[in-house]
Amino acid sequence: MLRPAYNDFYIDDAKENLGEAFDYVSSACRLDLDVFMGYFLASGVAEQFGIGNPRYVSGLSGTELVIETLSKISPSTIPAEPVCNTSLSPEYWCGYVLAYFQWKSGLSFKKIQSLIPASEILSLYHPLHEADESRVYEALMERIKEANTTTSLQKLRLAAGLSQRELSAQADVNLRTLQQYESRAKDINKASVTKVLNLAKVLCCDVEDLLEITWPAVS
Repeated sequence: MLRPAYNDFYIDDAKENLGEAFDYVSSACRLDLDVFMGYFLASGVAEQFGIGNPRYVSGLSGTELVIETLSKISPSTIPAEPVCNTSLSPEYWCGYVLAYFQWKSGLSFKKIQSLIPASEILSLYHPLHEADESRVYEALMERIKEANTTTSLQKLRLAAGLSQRELSAQADVNLRTLQQYESRAKDINKASVTKVLNLAKVLCCDVEDLLEITWPAVS
């Protein structure tokens, strides 16, 4: 089952700060949200924010979050002067609900971005921006569930250009077992640490990338 990523004491600050960050990214930095998410993940800031590190979810403003992220990855994209936008833009809403969704689901930002990119969340602004947070959470989970017909393992194997037999041999995982993981006849989340580590090594990914969301996730 999914569970909140950190104590709810920080969630209001987290929502407001990621909302401000996304607005700043769009209005001042003129960056695509998915491009920024790539920077956010690569910089390590997303990981700290996602586990509720107080410095990141509460100690820095949204603008400061962006500046810290870009200073690690792409300093040339930081505007000379911050742009103050007092309106609640679609980008602000996107960051706000993404922070809530990440907190409530307990999924990492990396996993969420792979399942439902920030740009896709932004595209849901008009049907959902007046809905309450729980309704948005449910809508995003349903969207993920509907799109999640292919296992992460299969997606990663295909992206690596490997057949099932080739991956089985290279990762030292029984072919039938591998096929069962891909068809969800067996739960890869319950696989041995050795098997998952071997698969992750061959596929050049993190162990988390191979794991599946446990349904039902909406509560």
